Amino acid sequence: EVQLQASGGGLVQAGGSLRLSCAASGFNVDEHAIGWFRQAPGKEREGVSCIGSNAASTYYVDSVKGRFTTSSDDAKNTVYLQMNSLKPEDTAAYYCAVSRTYGDSCPPVSWDYWGQGTLVTVSS
Repeated sequence: EVQLQASGGGLVQAGGSLRLSCAASGFNVDEHAIGWFRQAPGKEREGVSCIGSNAASTYYVDSVKGRFTTSSDDAKNTVYLQMNSLKPEDTAAYYCAVSRTYGDSCPPVSWDYWGQGTLVTVSS
């Protein structure tokens, strides 16, 4: 059974940092594309980042480039989103997702499995 568990959210001040974790089971994160998404109240869900199979490629939405970094730890079967220089506009529920296609790059053709959200709140 494919499962994704997002964690690591919390309340931070503007300029601070958080590291989100996406713990996977039922598949190996190095064999699939893993994405991070976020949704703020009143806004549509937005793709934040993507890490491709074997971490061979990454993608970031322009608004987080230079501040966020996605990485993977194969031993822990976990994907991370390191968020630095956080801004109030980063406040959202963050979700991780995986493509079921083996060996996908970023972005994959589809996102097939989703974890529950973890809330990030950035105060000004």
